[in-house]
Amino acid sequence: MKPAATTRPRRKSAVILRAASYFFLALGILALGYAAYVVVDAHAYQAYEQAKFENASPTQILPLLVEGGVIGEIQVPRLHLQAIVVQGSSHTILRRAVGHIPETALPGEQGNVALAGHRDTFFRPLRNIRLGDAITLKTPGGDFQYRVESTAVVAASEVGVLAASTGRTLTLITCFPFNYVGSAPNRFVVRAREFVSVSPLPNPSP
Repeated sequence: MKPAATTRPRRKSAVILRAASYFFLALGILALGYAAYVVVDAHAYQAYEQAKFENASPTQILPLLVEGGVIGEIQVPRLHLQAIVVQGSSHTILRRAVGHIPETALPGEQGNVALAGHRDTFFRPLRNIRLGDAITLKTPGGDFQYRVESTAVVAASEVGVLAASTGRTLTLITCFPFNYVGSAPNRFVVRAREFVSVSPLPNPSP
């Protein structure tokens, strides 16, 4: 027969291990539940705002910008990237949409339009961006076309990418590396310039 003094610590250890396994199991279930909620919430928000945006009058003037107010929609056709853009860059906003960084230009204005998005959601396709890719910003005030001119990786502390420009430029910012777990140390930056598309002239009559 084993001494009672030896049996009790083993039983206590077994109880602690069992309690710890239940705790981490519950923690895992909660994490999965929250992740599912975030995905569903983002998809629902995008679908709702896209439906509202598509039904808006083409002549509607941009409303006074407030935190979380919808500015328009970004499209990168080759990457099948399409997302609603809203004012602000808080964690809550970036969880549901692409954010327009305050104090930077708005689409159609002179200067640098800067947008931020999460690398594991809306801006994940940017890992395959190429020079020359077309980007469209659709707003109630009109559609604005951009062409990608450069990409770069900079430190997270680098704020120079938000500096005003002399022309009409677009800057897309997301975390880098794309497959990094946790708070990424760098930022992936896409710089594009607005252009005016010109329809080809008709062939002259023979």
